[in-house]
Amino acid sequence: MSLRKQTPSDFLKQIIGRPVVVKLNSGVDYRGVLACLDGYMNIALEQTEEYVNGQLKNKYGDAFIRGNNGWKTNSSAAWKHFLSLIIGE
Repeated sequence: MSLRKQTPSDFLKQIIGRPVVVKLNSGVDYRGVLACLDGYMNIALEQTEEYVNGQLKNKYGDAFIRGNNGWKTNSSAAWKHFLSLIIGE
């Protein structure tokens, strides 16, 4: 039996449609359902809620978050950090 190493892209495809939390460098968190993302790590969320310092500030239907807002993805360690931030339960 051979084990296939899962890439970040494979993993992210598996969580489309699931609840996620996106934490930005600014300290703002967006919680919603992951609708899609692209190779630039731009993220589209549905049923989005915006939290500042843990307090609910706004609710949006759909939201688009540019990939350069929250994380760096140029290394393996950065990918692991990114993946730990995006998954919400």
